[in-house]
This record gives sequence, structure tokens and C-alpha cells, in this order.
Amino acid sequence: MDVAAFRALEPLCWRAPSAHNTQPWRLDHRAAEIRVGWDPADALPAADPTGRDLWLSLGAFVETCLVVAADAGLRVGFVPDHCAEERRVGWLRASGSRYDTPFGTAEVRGRRTHRGRFSAGPPTDAVAAADAVARAAGGAVRVVPDADRLARLLRVADRHLYADPAVVAELRSWLRLTPGHPDYHADGLTDRCLGLSRTEAAGLRAALAAYPVLRRLGLPRLLAAAAGNPLALGGAVLVLVGPSGVDDARLVGFGRVLMRVWLTLHAAGLAAHPLSQLVDAPATRDALGSVLGLPPERLLHVVRVGRPAGTAARSARRTDGAEHAGD
Repeated sequence: MDVAAFRALEPLCWRAPSAHNTQPWRLDHRAAEIRVGWDPADALPAADPTGRDLWLSLGAFVETCLVVAADAGLRVGFVPDHCAEERRVGWLRASGSRYDTPFGTAEVRGRRTHRGRFSAGPPTDAVAAADAVARAAGGAVRVVPDADRLARLLRVADRHLYADPAVVAELRSWLRLTPGHPDYHADGLTDRCLGLSRTEAAGLRAALAAYPVLRRLGLPRLLAAAAGNPLALGGAVLVLVGPSGVDDARLVGFGRVLMRVWLTLHAAGLAAHPLSQLVDAPATRDALGSVLGLPPERLLHVVRVGRPAGTAARSARRTDGAEHAGD
């Protein structure tokens, strides 16, 4: 494997998605291969105690690496080798041929989370294309019916999130609500990506700073209400469904599927807004499973999808400076 050639492409690979934009992946370069692992400092043990989002993000990163390498003409493959004790999910190694993918660097660059308004929902052929990607790996993509019930579940999930001091502390540590934050251009969730005005960002900073005092006075309910109803901004809600009995290693594989689904939607002119709280909260995950007629443990990822009415802010990456230097 041409490790030096791949290293020049790595800033593009970091455009992969991750919960709270923590970018947990790490690459260890060897003479002829690259170890893919993660840094536990960038995991979310409170919000993601099972590691579902961690494994999905690592898989999405692996898929992004393969897409970027293939577009550059490099013959790179991935060999799964999951070991939690050594914080490793596998290896990027030389392959006999380029990775077979319909996507390229342009889709990787252009894909982004869009939390704003959608002018239209996803057309049926785009949903069918995303479903075909998931079905090829033993999963499915399902549209969630009954928007009114889903809005109620979202309120419950938001209250669950804000009621847990550890989850709130974790969220607060990854929020970048002012350009003066030292990591504003590196990682985390910025005010621009969250679609917050300066006043809204200042209000959220103040509320979270007062959380330890005001939690018992009903602040979690107020924060959940302030989050509003993203479903009112248009689009449809899709769920990535996995097969039964998915372990951590297979979740990494389904992270690759998730990335292919996102790129499929992006290629159709659509954008996605993750609503992970629906499967993070046990009660709403169970209720959502009931709505879909599926075991709740098979629900891996939830997103609001549609045609964006405007351009979303680009989320920061720790390698952005290196990427621009190579343009």
C-alpha cells in the first residue's frame, strides 16, 4: 500500500460524520498498512453507553477512506479486525483493485448535516435507492409514518436527554456556541451548524451554565421545549434498520452502510439531519420499534431527510488547514 499517497488524502477522509462531531477515529501508519482505531477521549460514554454511535462513525470513516482512495486511483481495501482492548477496528491495506463505489471525492466534500428547513421530502425513488443499499447488507431503510406521534416521541427523547446531568455535561463539552471558543474551527457542534442566532446561542450557553442549579426546577423540560420540533421544518424521517444480533464489529460494518446511504441521498440532492435521541432513549426506541413493527435493537440510526431550502454551514474538522493547503 502506498501509505504516503494515502496520507495526502486524509484531510478529505475526516469529512466522515460522527456524533457531536467528535471525530473519534485515529490512523496509525505502518510501513505498508494503516491501523484504524479510535481515541476514547472522543467517545461519548454517557450519551452512547453501548458504543453504537462510536462504531457507526468508525465504519462511516472507513467507507470514506475507501471512497477517497478509489477516486484518487489508489488500490486500498479494508480488513476488519475488531479489538476493543486495543482500540482497533481493522486495517487499510493494499488491494488487487480499486474499491468499487459509485461515489467520489465530490460527494464526500459536499455531504453535510442540514438542521434547517427542507423545501420537499425525499422522492420515493431516492428512498428506494437508499433501501437497496441497506438491503444489500441485510438491513433496510424504513420511512416512519405518523408525524404527530413521532413529534411526541421527539419531545420525550429530548426531555430524557436533558434530564441526565452526565449527558448534558458531555453535550456541553462538545458545543462551540461562540467563535471565541478555542476549538470552534476544529470539532464539535458550532452555533452555525446548529442554526442558532447569536441570541439563541447566548441563551443556550446561559441555560447550560445554570443547569446544575436549575435542573430540579424544571430546566430539562424547558430545554427540550426550546429545541422545538424539527419535523415542522419539513422532510421525512428514515430509520436505518440492521439485521438481528448485530455485535460491535458488525456495527462498524453497518457504519459503512450508513455512509453509503448518506452518499446515496446526497447524490439525489438531499440532505440529512440526525435524530439519534429517538434511539438513545430506551422508551422512545421501544415505541419507535412498535411503530415500525421491529425489535427496537435493530434500529440503528434515525434521520430527517429532504431537499434543503438553503445551504448548511460546513462542520469543522481538525484537519481543515491541511486540506485547504492541498487544494
